Amino acid sequence: MTNIKSLFVTRLYHAALGGSVDANELEVSCYSIAEDDEAGQEWCEENGFPGYTSYASLTDLGWRFPIFADVIKAIEAHVAAFAKDLELDLDGRELKLEDIWINILPEGGIHTGHIHPHSVISGTTYVAMPEGASAIKFEDPRLPMMMAAPGRQKDAREELRTFHYVAPALGDLLLWESFIRHEVPMNMSEEDRISVSFNYAWA
Repeated sequence: MTNIKSLFVTRLYHAALGGSVDANELEVSCYSIAEDDEAGQEWCEENGFPGYTSYASLTDLGWRFPIFADVIKAIEAHVAAFAKDLELDLDGRELKLEDIWINILPEGGIHTGHIHPHSVISGTTYVAMPEGASAIKFEDPRLPMMMAAPGRQKDAREELRTFHYVAPALGDLLLWESFIRHEVPMNMSEEDRISVSFNYAWA
């Protein structure tokens, strides 16, 4: 008898953000914050980051702007559901929001591959996804250990592929475990791709 099963499954949570978040107000707020955030603009210029991110400059979006308090409230329910699905043993502790930041990626902008090593769950919700805006690309976390293994067939089953692309829609939310390497390929749209990303840590 032959038995083949999947081990060490990588989960990806995909849902609509929902809640009481006004999508138009959120987009306007992202642009307004970016325009006023001189420290963030300087960091982006110094570090060659295309467009704008508040990652290195603003750590209290939920306190400063009511719309972000609404976003955080909506995210909390999704993170709790994902943690339950992952069957995490939190040992009486909690997953708490560690940071939340804005990303505005213009035409031609990319965000190279990275992980979030000090967090448990990471995610993004999408504020503006014009036609032609890039998907997010996830990488099999085992890739560095595959060494001499051949590549997968082009039509390989989804769970066997080395890379997985997700093209989220406006208002979508994605969650993944923070050790998963991910990147944003080049934005081919003439319009900005806007997202709000966040990390949850085990506190």
